[in-house]
Amino acid sequence: MKNLNRWLVKLLQAVLRVLERNVREYTPKTQVEDRTALKKPTEVKGVNLLIIRDTFTKESTIGRLFINGESFCDTLENPYINNERNISCIPEGQYKVRLRLPRESATRNYLHLLVQDVPNRSYILFHRGNTAKDTSGCILVGNGREHNAVNNSRLAMDLVIKEILNLGGENINLIIKNK
Repeated sequence: MKNLNRWLVKLLQAVLRVLERNVREYTPKTQVEDRTALKKPTEVKGVNLLIIRDTFTKESTIGRLFINGESFCDTLENPYINNERNISCIPEGQYKVRLRLPRESATRNYLHLLVQDVPNRSYILFHRGNTAKDTSGCILVGNGREHNAVNNSRLAMDLVIKEILNLGGENINLIIKNK
């Protein structure tokens, strides 16, 4: 029994030595790092998407997507033609958005976004595509832009979805403005 007690005492002393070595000195910087590490994505109140449209042609409307204030990727839409279905981008304004699962779509086999409550319109999506021919009134995303086109749409869409999921994936708000 004596040997067991000595062994337990030595074990506890070794554990205490290890713990003492791992104690951090707290400075303002480490405190900020700790607070940041403790934040969970679900603590974020929502996801704010902002599209600022800046290039307008007869074939397309190109802009920039910001997520929670950070510039994120390029966007491409149809030109504005009186909010007509399948040929026009949607009007400037504020909209609710939700994640849309692949099983909810007959044509999109990947997670994408659905813009809700667009006046006189339905099924306005954020999805992959590179030119206005790839959209029927939806919003395409890309990394890089050319005349009437965005590039690397698949990568951009994957990154947008990943960022939205990292931010909690709920309470998604969209504001669209023309420059």
